[in-house]
Amino acid sequence: MPVDPIKAGRHIHALRRAQGLTQNQLGDRLHVSFQAVSKWERGETLPDVNLLPDLADALSTTVDNILNGGERPMKTPEQYTRTATIAQMREGIACFDRIGELLGKGGFFYKGAVGGAGLKMNMDMEEMLADDYLRECLISEAAIQAVMDGAYFDPEDVRSGFVHQHWADMFFEHAKKFGIE
Repeated sequence: MPVDPIKAGRHIHALRRAQGLTQNQLGDRLHVSFQAVSKWERGETLPDVNLLPDLADALSTTVDNILNGGERPMKTPEQYTRTATIAQMREGIACFDRIGELLGKGGFFYKGAVGGAGLKMNMDMEEMLADDYLRECLISEAAIQAVMDGAYFDPEDVRSGFVHQHWADMFFEHAKKFGIE
């Protein structure tokens, strides 16, 4: 799919504003002029390929997200890289508990895993893990991330895999962009 400079530029503009950055500040971070940032945002030019990873980092997104103008292309079944289940996501989230059991909740491995995930997701992971409803939020988020990374979920598995329907609904709200409904 070809890159639409106008769409990418509008998305860069929106992401920059969401980060509370001026064109000058973003330019300074990337060692380019504010005029270069302005040209990207107007769709006159695209950022140099060597700048894209740093731009994505500065805007808290991915290179794909920038180049796709914030849109995720729909996938066909053969484009998925793997099949996943809600049970696998549940098991993955349970690994945080298992690390605490095996290595101790006071140890740096557990604190690093829980603290790092919590920091990245801007939440208190231990609080989320301790509450069944909030734990399902983590499972739904893990499933959404897996879809974004190319995983396919059978819709029936999703419908039956959650105790709280709200989290299945949240999954489907995001997954429909990837052809999973």
